[in-house]
Amino acid sequence: MNKRIKAIDICACTVLLMSLCTVLLLCACGSNESNVLKFEKLKVEKEVALAAGKDAPSCKVLLEVNYANGGNAETDKEVNETLQHHLFDMQGLTMQQAADSFATQYVRDYKGTLTALYERDRNDASKKAWYEYHYTIDTRTQSGREGVVNYFIDIDYHEGGAHGIRQLLVLNFDEQSGHQLTLSDVFVPGYETRLKELLQEKLMEIADVTTQDELKAKDYLYSMDMFPSENFILNDDEITFIYNPYEIAPYEKGMTEISVTYSEVKDILVIK
Repeated sequence: MNKRIKAIDICACTVLLMSLCTVLLLCACGSNESNVLKFEKLKVEKEVALAAGKDAPSCKVLLEVNYANGGNAETDKEVNETLQHHLFDMQGLTMQQAADSFATQYVRDYKGTLTALYERDRNDASKKAWYEYHYTIDTRTQSGREGVVNYFIDIDYHEGGAHGIRQLLVLNFDEQSGHQLTLSDVFVPGYETRLKELLQEKLMEIADVTTQDELKAKDYLYSMDMFPSENFILNDDEITFIYNPYEIAPYEKGMTEISVTYSEVKDILVIK
């Protein structure tokens, strides 16, 4: 009888221990999950005509913005404050408030700046295109290097010039802290010279040239020097530097991407 009771006790203790371990494991998983960045998308649209009449030019604003929500509260706050600064040059608002405020101010400035000018030109149909404005932001995220979230910002705007402008901006976030990783977080102090030389070598390979004069002849670095851009993507195996039109080449060249592997810059890397 005593042996049977002891066996039952042992069995009960085993079940209790297994249950306790399961609970602890679930809690641990839940704790880790709360620190992983999660994103939701908000959308803001505004359109305003510059004058009465169906043929009047207009300004259209479309903002589709991913913002951190549902993870660790402090991490989400860190990310969203950074996003507000880069996207809207604002701070201290919710992301919805910042997007609404930006769109409202943009169309308000459009009318305030151009209404009187358009009244003077409205009978000249050839000038209507000068007054057609749009501003679009679209964002997306992806997993980058381990522990890093890449945040992509596609901006497309036209403000009456000869052509519109398209830009790609990239932010890299530590998914645990929400801290934006800059070049000074990735490379050791004094990295600039070594990295600049390597990027220029890579650019020469892209342009299929062997000298700086040949590079300039193809309109690269014609009136500026090479520089390590803060606009970069931390991928699994490499870092891709993004140069938008006019940064190292004219508009006609479009965006230039230069990639270097981690092994090529291991001597100046902080992250390993």
